[in-house]
Amino acid sequence: MTVAKGRRGVAMTLAALVGVAAVAFVVHRVLAPAEVETPASAAYPATATPTIGVVGRLPAAPLIVDGRLRVYAATRQVYADQPADSRNRVTPYWSYRRWPAEVSGVVADATTVVSRWSDGKLVALDARTGRVAWQSDGPEPADGWTARRTGAGTVWAPPGLFLARAADGRPVLVVAGPERVAGFALADGRRLWSVDVDGGCRDDVATTSAGQLVAVDRCAAPVAVEFRDVATGTPTVRLTPTGATADLTVTPVGCVSPRSRCRGLHAEGFADGAGRGWLVGTADPVTAPGLDAAGTELDGERAVGTAGGVVTARSARTGEELWRRADLGPARILAVQPGRVHLLTETRDLVTLDPRTGAQRSRFRLEVGRDGIGWAAGLAYAGGGYVAVERLREPVAPDADDQRYFLMSEPVLLAAT
Repeated sequence: MTVAKGRRGVAMTLAALVGVAAVAFVVHRVLAPAEVETPASAAYPATATPTIGVVGRLPAAPLIVDGRLRVYAATRQVYADQPADSRNRVTPYWSYRRWPAEVSGVVADATTVVSRWSDGKLVALDARTGRVAWQSDGPEPADGWTARRTGAGTVWAPPGLFLARAADGRPVLVVAGPERVAGFALADGRRLWSVDVDGGCRDDVATTSAGQLVAVDRCAAPVAVEFRDVATGTPTVRLTPTGATADLTVTPVGCVSPRSRCRGLHAEGFADGAGRGWLVGTADPVTAPGLDAAGTELDGERAVGTAGGVVTARSARTGEELWRRADLGPARILAVQPGRVHLLTETRDLVTLDPRTGAQRSRFRLEVGRDGIGWAAGLAYAGGGYVAVERLREPVAPDADDQRYFLMSEPVLLAAT
């Protein structure tokens, strides 16, 4: 009897150990760090030639890559679909996932798509195949996924992630975190430089078309706008605007891609309440009165703004008026891209003007199906001839959950101009 009880005890102990091992195996499989690369199985698509007008509606915010793909971000995934002018989101062309890290930001240059993750990892994907081109360890971001459901804040305004061109033309990726800023060769992920910073009193703003990283430095008086060479990390210019307060903010304008390779800056936060503008397409910033007004955008050296139902272009350097349009009614600049200024009217018409002449390139209602025009514009993006915009419920409730905040389950409109 005692022997039988002993055998049962051993069997129960073994069973318990097997159960614990099984649970541990499952937990390891589920929670262990992992990455899943799902490359493209079809041929690289041809460049899309969309018809001017609304292309369709999407549940997520797209980045247009190489005129052929749309790249999206989710909490732990970067993926693409195609063609770029598809009316709806379709089955992914390729996908890349990581666990448990979260996506912090995504940028794209030509056929290279770079994602930044909450653990600081930088992962470059070849847009043509979806395969990993390189990985590198960069500065950890302050946060992981911070965007709403569409992911627009991750792909249209990626925090601390900038593209640039060095003086010799080499593409550079600049990555900023709360404690460190570093530059990487976009071709292979090689780290070019790294500097320690105090993110508590410093804001990285953009890169310029002259190959410099722009930051607002409040760490010591007076407040300064700092310029740093993107290839070496060496500070080049330190601008201390007269009358700047500790609330100084700088907004980039005239950018090739979101906050990257920009030709101008607009600043607010001065004792006199006025704004200031500079051109930064050369080694040293140049005062630009045409960029002093808030909301002004830049194409080349033409500053375009709206006021009182009139759209006006001025010389950025002198403020001299170049052309005006008073026939569009109340409108706001929704987005810009090289050679195109996109305005949204009160009746939700998307009007695209040539910034050189003011001539209208296209005009159409931003409406699809029976969705109507009773919405407010959220984040917007322009690239590759396309415009995308989030549609928000009115009245806009910034603190509401996504179901109340967005107009519907597919809140992003994509249009070709």
